[in-house]
Amino acid sequence: MKFNEKLIELRKKEGLSQEQLGNKVNVSRQTVSKWELGETTPELEKLIELSKVFNISIDKLVGKENDETLNGDQRIFYGKVRLDYEYKSKTKIKGIPLVHINLGFGIRRAKGIIAIGNIAQGLFAIGGIAMGLLALGGIPLGLISLGGVAIALFLAIGGLALAPVAIGGLAIGIISIGGLAIGMYSFGGAALASNIGIGGYASGHIAVGEQTSGDIIFNTAQELSKENIVNIVLQEFPKIPKFLLSLIKMTI
Repeated sequence: MKFNEKLIELRKKEGLSQEQLGNKVNVSRQTVSKWELGETTPELEKLIELSKVFNISIDKLVGKENDETLNGDQRIFYGKVRLDYEYKSKTKIKGIPLVHINLGFGIRRAKGIIAIGNIAQGLFAIGGIAMGLLALGGIPLGLISLGGVAIALFLAIGGLALAPVAIGGLAIGIISIGGLAIGMYSFGGAALASNIGIGGYASGHIAVGEQTSGDIIFNTAQELSKENIVNIVLQEFPKIPKFLLSLIKMTI
């Protein structure tokens, strides 16, 4: 439906005369008549005022019935500018787009091999909430996650990190590295561990730090023998992985 036809329909639906509608948007009756005859069209400012009078979006007022079909366009609702953008690549893998980008206000979901959106789900996902093999975002969930609150099946890096290997301000995992590290093997400002804790404050079966608590403790304020500590670690945990043993050597 064209704008002039839509305007006539809406005006009559509201029971307004051309003069009454003109008064509401501060134009003359003749101006409204020209709009309805299709001789002229309102400026953006008047379109905004008309959308408020009829309580509809400008898109619908000018004849674009389905707002959601507009991708990558600037849209105006009740006088507020709204920017939405969506892109789907034509290339698909098993029916899933290779790239899906869906950004804007509200809930904008993106699902693709590479997904970028307010809520993103893909092999590689970036978004406010990101779910994927590699996830980056405010709340990433994946095999490897990087973000504000990072939760992962293997490696998480973030302000709050939860994963088998966790690195962050607050890190919780099997191997934890952070300001406050909690796990089986913990390294940080405060390291709380069931097995080995190394940090400013350390607690664990083996604890190495300035302040310590545990079954076997080493105080860093005193001169320590790295070789002695490593030998005790091997005695207590003979099956400890080599990479973890190397990490211990680096941090003591």
